[in-house]
Amino acid sequence: MAAVCQPRRALVEIPEPQPKIAARMRRSYLEVLSARLAPSPLPRSRTTNTKRAQSLDLSLDGMWRGRLEERCEKMDEHPTQLSKQQLVQLIRSLILVEQNHEPKIMASDLKYLQEDLQLKKANVYRSIPYSRFGSNRDAHCYRKAYPHLVAFKVSCQEWGQVLLRNKVWDDALEHSLMAWRYTSELPQWDTADHNALTEQCYCILAAHSLAALQHYRPEPSRGRELLRRLKMAQLHRQSIVPCIQELQRIMGCTEDLSMDTK
Repeated sequence: MAAVCQPRRALVEIPEPQPKIAARMRRSYLEVLSARLAPSPLPRSRTTNTKRAQSLDLSLDGMWRGRLEERCEKMDEHPTQLSKQQLVQLIRSLILVEQNHEPKIMASDLKYLQEDLQLKKANVYRSIPYSRFGSNRDAHCYRKAYPHLVAFKVSCQEWGQVLLRNKVWDDALEHSLMAWRYTSELPQWDTADHNALTEQCYCILAAHSLAALQHYRPEPSRGRELLRRLKMAQLHRQSIVPCIQELQRIMGCTEDLSMDTK
């Protein structure tokens, strides 16, 4: 008689597999890299700051910065040598940006204008290489100092025009005589053509002095002082002679008026 086989019962039941928890799942190397390289969203405070910065860039300072950045990008794309006119425009824009960054000082503050001229003159001498076997007034040294000479000329021209526009005639004369003295202290170059910028500074300052004298009637004591200083300036260049003649004519008129009042 055949034996009946009964199924064996398992002593321990195997439970069903549990679903994996998402937090404990191991990510692949590419997923980790993609998560790290993904740009993180900016907080709200930064977005508001960027909006404020964009609104501030619409000011005059931001406009000048944008123009300068565009010029610099164009110069990087096309690395060509700048002409004299382009160099003058670039230095003039740099001066305007520098003036916008500084606190607003009245243009009639002659102490600030004197410090500006002194700084420009010092930059000219700092740019000249003195460790040379030959002359330090040759063409090579002139090319080093040329941008600073242009900056000195632009400073004389721009500040003089500002004083004339503000109709402060006495300050305009004082600035012209002060800049005349700093111009006489500029280096004299070996080549005569290289002294053209210095001659242009003298002509600009003489024109500013003459324009101020055409609207200014100084007191007799002030007129005598200005006449003495103008005659001292004549020792450097003869372009100041029309200003001396104009002041002598004005002082003759004022002396006649003072005699009539007596």
